[in-house]
Amino acid sequence: MGPVSARTTGQVRVVGTGLLGTSIGLGLTSLDVDVVLDDVSPSTLALAVDYGAGRPATDDDAPALVVVAVPPDVVAGVVAAELTRHPQAIVTDVASVKAGPLAALEAAGAATERYIGSHPMAGRERGGPIAARADLFLGRPWVIAPHAGSVPEQAAVLEALALDLGATPVRLPADRHDDAVAVVSHAPQLVASLLAARLIDAPDRATELAGQGLRDTTRIAASDPALWVQILSANAARILPVLSDLRDDLDAVLEALADPAARGAQRALADVLAAGNDGVARIPGKHGVDLKTTTLTVLVDDRPGQIARLLTEIGELGVNLEDLRLEHSPGAPIGIVELAVAPEVAGGLEADLVTRGWRIA
Repeated sequence: MGPVSARTTGQVRVVGTGLLGTSIGLGLTSLDVDVVLDDVSPSTLALAVDYGAGRPATDDDAPALVVVAVPPDVVAGVVAAELTRHPQAIVTDVASVKAGPLAALEAAGAATERYIGSHPMAGRERGGPIAARADLFLGRPWVIAPHAGSVPEQAAVLEALALDLGATPVRLPADRHDDAVAVVSHAPQLVASLLAARLIDAPDRATELAGQGLRDTTRIAASDPALWVQILSANAARILPVLSDLRDDLDAVLEALADPAARGAQRALADVLAAGNDGVARIPGKHGVDLKTTTLTVLVDDRPGQIARLLTEIGELGVNLEDLRLEHSPGAPIGIVELAVAPEVAGGLEADLVTRGWRIA
């Protein structure tokens, strides 16, 4: 197989060499796209260049596409400057809020006919160029937010960018995007942080009992507070009703727990848990399909090669995994591997693994 050709044509200028900007640069340079980098921090820029994300910008650059990857509170100003500086280029940004920057640009009289916002739904708990990865966007949605002044050709340029980086382009107007991320990203960040904060004063013995459930629900609480203050502030009007409804639901739970024997208390708790089942069922599974699965929990010795052997044997049995999670048993040299498989193959897989000597919890 020969080298993969990039869909993105012309020079790409990336402004901001943090996690997203550097990851975009790394992905494009791997396809031999001419990427030029700019950043207000010389040391951050130098680090991104050293990692191979592109070359430093010069006055002679003539980008066809400018990608602005700066903090949310300065996005509109930087986009406006890039529209002026590069009058032939299409300019996009990758901020997690879309309606605010567009409104600010329109109010300032910027050349929004060459601007179209976008947002790759990808990230990591750590930031900066040192955390960047060329495959950061692989398989992730990349929202493209057309507006009244944009044209289809501009969206096509951004779709090519997303596809080059392994992402899945999704067209969504700015308002609908901001409503969506309030529910699926911004409110969950606050919920995870509030829950994780309860661990500060928890006794050591309590945290030693932590399992995968706690890790799943608090993982994103490790995110950068400074960045998230900006994101939450920018989308506050849309996050507020989500959290208000959540507060009402929590109040109902508190009332039920205050007197679990009271009439209706058990049903109130059951309704909350059942609604959670219905909600999580809407989260797309593998290949974007809602898929019912059965979980098998396999205990493995905590030594090199065991998980690789388990996955190899599952492959030999002809079973396709839908998901996999790994954790360790506190204080014991045991790994716990949770395998999600289609219900119709679960029974046979369990029997075959037991026959091969694996321990099923």
